[in-house]
Amino acid sequence: MQEALAMAKIAYANHEVPVGAVIVNDNIIIGRGCNELIQKNDPTGHAEMHAIREAARTIKNYRLTNCDIYVTLEPCPMCIGAIFNSRIKNLFFGAYDHKTGVCESVVNLGSFKTLNHHCNIFGGILENESKNILQKFFRERRLKKTAAK
Repeated sequence: MQEALAMAKIAYANHEVPVGAVIVNDNIIIGRGCNELIQKNDPTGHAEMHAIREAARTIKNYRLTNCDIYVTLEPCPMCIGAIFNSRIKNLFFGAYDHKTGVCESVVNLGSFKTLNHHCNIFGGILENESKNILQKFFRERRLKKTAAK
């Protein structure tokens, strides 16, 4: 999770919402990502999506079975769909997202056993560290917005 936090700090430095993700296979990081929606003008530019794409290229397989993903923020519907479709075994996330999180906060898509694939989901891993960088980012954004008025 420390590596995912390092990726979140890169997003923060690039004025993106600071979310980071890494994918691990046999204790080796095979994919990394951070939010790049603004930089790449890409609504799918979430940290998880970048990490999944890189991991698939690294192992030359679209199936990431026996891999784990570490994300600093509870995934949204798009990202959990990609996590399920890539067959990731375990999802570990930091902060809960009470607006768009679908692992527990808004809805728990992992509990829908009719979906084709599931992964084990563990939330609250380094939650405070993950939450702090997000809160700092949005606090600074609000201050800049207020100063611009």
